[in-house]
Amino acid sequence: MQGVPGQFTDTRDRAQFRHFPALPGVELYHAHITHHSFEPHTHEAFGIGAITAGAERFRYRGSQHIAAANSLIMMNPDELHTGQAETSDGWCYRMVYLDSPLLNALTGSQQWWFNEVVRDDPLRARQVCDLIFAIWHSHDDLSRDGLLLHLVDTIRPYAKCSGEDSATGRQRFTIVKAYLHDNYMHNITLSDLAGLLSLTPWHFQRQFTRQFHVTPHQMLMAIRLWRAKLFLAQGMPAAEVAAACGLADQSHLTRAFTRRYGITPVRYQKQVSC
Repeated sequence: MQGVPGQFTDTRDRAQFRHFPALPGVELYHAHITHHSFEPHTHEAFGIGAITAGAERFRYRGSQHIAAANSLIMMNPDELHTGQAETSDGWCYRMVYLDSPLLNALTGSQQWWFNEVVRDDPLRARQVCDLIFAIWHSHDDLSRDGLLLHLVDTIRPYAKCSGEDSATGRQRFTIVKAYLHDNYMHNITLSDLAGLLSLTPWHFQRQFTRQFHVTPHQMLMAIRLWRAKLFLAQGMPAAEVAAACGLADQSHLTRAFTRRYGITPVRYQKQVSC
């Protein structure tokens, strides 16, 4: 892969993704970020990985966190977060994103959850990084499946088998999130969303922001860009992706996608199609 997308202002910033046709529900990611700051974004999957060098500062669940080298990163689906360098040389990290149905199948549990987003565990962090590296470079489907199961077993001590406590406070907003997922391609107003819960627009926005630590618009954009990744991975041209996701045009898609994922849509599409 070539280096950094043209939109990066620091030539040391780079990011790579990888998919496997025989392993749906898995996305691998490797990046070194020095200057770029990620705006609030989400992943519709569990994120498991580790910091290999430097340190990152990010906001998650309304709190600031710092992840230094040899820290584990464990993120739940739908959790919006940011990301920026805490050290002058930035930070390097490897991640694997696992769709919930796949993780359920791998673990035999229907309610897998992480209460901690960062954990200082150098041994497991190195193991996770080595396993992600091995999966990335594996050319054998059976070997790749075994490595993935090993990775999940490595992180299992930090997982909870029930998400009920985390989900209880959000239960009322399930209908709102479902509406955003079903209508992301349309123009959505605050009044539309507030009406789903019979609240005034401003009362709704205060409760929504208190619950998710982001505005409704930020969550909508996160959903749109997650959908954009799916369409791009399927080979849809970027201009069509922008229209399908409710964005103004391809330039709007490129700016928003790069701010959140650190890579242009076209470069992302080339990487995941390899």
